[in-house]
Amino acid sequence: MYENSAELAENKLLVLYVMDSLKHPITNTQLTEIILENNFINYFTLQQYISELISSDFLRYEKVNDKNLVHITEKGTNTLSLFSDRISTIKKKIIDDYLHSMLESIKKELTIHSDYTIGKDNSFIVDLQALENDNLLISLKVSVPTKKQATSLSNRWKDNPSDIYNKIMNSLFSDDN
Repeated sequence: MYENSAELAENKLLVLYVMDSLKHPITNTQLTEIILENNFINYFTLQQYISELISSDFLRYEKVNDKNLVHITEKGTNTLSLFSDRISTIKKKIIDDYLHSMLESIKKELTIHSDYTIGKDNSFIVDLQALENDNLLISLKVSVPTKKQATSLSNRWKDNPSDIYNKIMNSLFSDDN
């Protein structure tokens, strides 16, 4: 029983460690991917831990730009600082290395939004957004005639938002003289 209690504590602390290391709120899906890709905890147990950490006020959900993001609370940070030595050094290193390699990708997922819906006359409305530090940089809605074009536009926005944003801004501010 002691071994299971120690493992339970370490796993919950590991979840807090991931959240604290990121310094940014993330989606439950992103948190799940980080933990699962490193084979630390199985999916169902992880979801139970997240739920327990939220109900104990170590983590909480926050709605940001229509996304429910998980972030660590002050109580979670304080608890982690007291008990972080209970997380194995090897696991911390694996998480640190993984987060270092994936941080830009995670930030991009949180700051770039692209979606489409069916509009009038069977056209598609593509909604593109970019955020920086929770501030809206650009929000653009475009109507296209086919689903293929809507998908293509969404994917291009997700793949290269900076270049597209810069082209739009340069076009809007360019002088015709």
